[in-house]
Amino acid sequence: MIESLSYASEKSGMPPGSLVHVGEVHDHIRSITVINYNASLLEIRTLAATDEIPQYDTPETVTWIIVHGLQDVSVVETIGRHFNIHPLVLEDILNTHQRPKFEEFEHYLYIVLKAIALQNGDASVEYEQISLLLLNNIVFTFKEKSDTILDPIINRLNVPQSHIRTQKGDYLAYVIMDTVIDEYFALQDAFDELIETVEDELLTNPTHCTLATIQKIKRELIYLRRSISPLRELLTAIHRSESPLLHERTQHYFTDVYDHALRIIEALESYRDLISGMLDIYLSSISNKMNETMKVLTVFATLFIPLTFIAGVYGMNFEYMPELKWKWGYPVLWAVFIAISGVLLLFFKKRKWL
Repeated sequence: MIESLSYASEKSGMPPGSLVHVGEVHDHIRSITVINYNASLLEIRTLAATDEIPQYDTPETVTWIIVHGLQDVSVVETIGRHFNIHPLVLEDILNTHQRPKFEEFEHYLYIVLKAIALQNGDASVEYEQISLLLLNNIVFTFKEKSDTILDPIINRLNVPQSHIRTQKGDYLAYVIMDTVIDEYFALQDAFDELIETVEDELLTNPTHCTLATIQKIKRELIYLRRSISPLRELLTAIHRSESPLLHERTQHYFTDVYDHALRIIEALESYRDLISGMLDIYLSSISNKMNETMKVLTVFATLFIPLTFIAGVYGMNFEYMPELKWKWGYPVLWAVFIAISGVLLLFFKKRKWL
């Protein structure tokens, strides 16, 4: 699914910092999950109201707050008011068509990611914006859907000896980013398989459906590049950041994420070249099929040209044509027709035109 720039018109004329949800309307129920943890503690709660959030901000634990569903603007507004988040950041959280980016503020960091998945084995890609706010001991995650992309992280938190339980909030932010980007590799595998299937179809029996699939892949790759290519700039900015919220030991992990993102970006570049080549192959295949059809038609036309000429000669309305009264004229004419056709067919086969 290609995201449309038309969503920008939903806020046309509004002043900067206006809190309005921009994006697709989902039926998902809004929920707020709070996870407090340290090396010896893990507590998971579901909150009924955002006013309860500040009481879980404790220096002894890392607090991970997951907000599912952004259509209720009051949730984001209340969080922004409690934790002194800039209105433009809140506006970007509610606009689910942001490009991946990293913004650094005095007491928090803001990160935008795109979670991506391939649908139903075809070229349709589903996108979801994931926004992160990293404060001193709190990490906020804002997302639209109640899917399972964050479940592996929660499963790791449930293991008392896990490394994540002994780290600070910046490490949790790294783990979230790493989990989202690792999903890109599954997408890459799916695209590899899909492109290989289309290539095989191109070489055997290309159809109009093949062309439609190629065009669909091409369109999705354009948006994938828009969604993934900014990760290079995002992770470079994180690496250069001197924010006290990012510890030096965690920076090494972000370097690993950068390497993963670079591999995906390079794969997308190779896909673009492959798709261009596939379009050329498709056009060549269609041209070859047309040439084969024209060759068959030309052979038939060539066979009938001398036959038509002879039939035309003896179809002329002249009174004195001796062969017309000859007893063997008719069978001889057929013999001549067959002989000419046979000689032409042998000639075509010898020249490998058939």
